Amino acid sequence: MRMLRSRLQYWPWNRRVNSMREIKIGEQTIGLRASPLALLFYKQEFGRDLVGDLIKLGKIGEDFEDFDSVVLLQIAWALAKAEKGLNKQFPSFPVWINGLEIFDVTDMDVVQTIVDEAVDGFFRAANQPTEGSKK
Repeated sequence: MRMLRSRLQYWPWNRRVNSMREIKIGEQTIGLRASPLALLFYKQEFGRDLVGDLIKLGKIGEDFEDFDSVVLLQIAWALAKAEKGLNKQFPSFPVWINGLEIFDVTDMDVVQTIVDEAVDGFFRAANQPTEGSKK
C-alpha cells in the first residue's frame, strides 16, 4: 500500500482532464469517471465522503492491516456509475459486486487505475499552475 500512499503524495500534476479510464475485473470491462456525480453517488449510497475515504486509503502503511478492500470497491462503483451518467440504470452496490466474478486486491494495475482516476479527477486544482510558478 506504500504505492497508494506515494501516489497521493507525489501525484504528477500534469494529468488529463475530463476523460475516463477502464479496468478489467474478471471478464468485465468497467469504465470509470471521476466527476462530481461520483461524489454524489458515493455519498448517497454509503453516507461518507469519497475524497475522505480516498485520503484514508492513502495513509495506509507498509502492511495491509488497515486496508479496506470494500472501500476500494465502493470507490470503483461510484466512478463506474458516474461513467454511465445521470438517469441511467445502474445496479446498487451489493448487486454490482455480486455481478463481479472475482476481485483480486493484489492486481496492482486495477487498484492503481481506480486510484489514478479518482486522484486525477478530484485533485485537479493542484494541476493549475499559480501565477509566477514554473511549469
